[in-house]
Amino acid sequence: MIREFEVSLLAMGQAERLTDIKRRQAPQRSNGSMKNRIRRCIAELGWHSAAWYALSRLVESVGWRLQRYLFVAQRVATEPARQRCNGCITVSPIVTIEDVPPGYPRCADILSRRFRQGAHSLAAWRGEQLAGFIWYQFGAYQEDDVRVRYCLPSPHSAWDFDVFVQPEMRLGTAFCRLWDATNRRLHAVGVQWTCSRISAFNPESLRAHRRMGATPLGSAVFLCCGEWQWMVASQFPWVHLSRHENSFPKLVFDTKALERLT
Repeated sequence: MIREFEVSLLAMGQAERLTDIKRRQAPQRSNGSMKNRIRRCIAELGWHSAAWYALSRLVESVGWRLQRYLFVAQRVATEPARQRCNGCITVSPIVTIEDVPPGYPRCADILSRRFRQGAHSLAAWRGEQLAGFIWYQFGAYQEDDVRVRYCLPSPHSAWDFDVFVQPEMRLGTAFCRLWDATNRRLHAVGVQWTCSRISAFNPESLRAHRRMGATPLGSAVFLCCGEWQWMVASQFPWVHLSRHENSFPKLVFDTKALERLT
């Protein structure tokens, strides 16, 4: 009996030591995982945007929202991007709200506002399945994510936004076919440059625009707290405070200097 009791004590001691070792190792693994996520974030976004991203996660904890946008311009291509884009994807315009297919991943209110301000859209299809879409507008575009209006004084420029491809089709030709069709339409009406905003926290979009040779135009940070919105931008009006939906800054992107390089 004494021998069995000693064996039990020994087993209990070993179990406690193993538990203590696991307890000490768990934070190390957690810390290592956290460090890896931080390194990956910095590698994908850069130090500047990674710091803003960390701040955005912090303000989310108190119910606020912070977004940093980068503004870019890219030349309208006159030739197809790749020969391999000639696949089973077809592209057609969405002209009215009635043309929007069921299951479209944007709410009806947003789509109605876009059509009211004169936006155009092209949709990519694989058979009867929606593969993706792109939106563009001439003159000016009222952002539907934050309160701001982007103005384009040059008649040779356009604003593209909300480029979307279904996740399971992002390795296919839908993205390429959408841009080829959009470039053809823009080129046909004399547009030489298309401008857009991209989230500084979206590494996939950043990589895609770098591959397409996008030219930086500036940046802006928006902090939203209830009905209030603060903006700090790299261009006029530099700083803006909005207290209601009818108050918004206007950011002007004049591509005339770029057009002289075309």
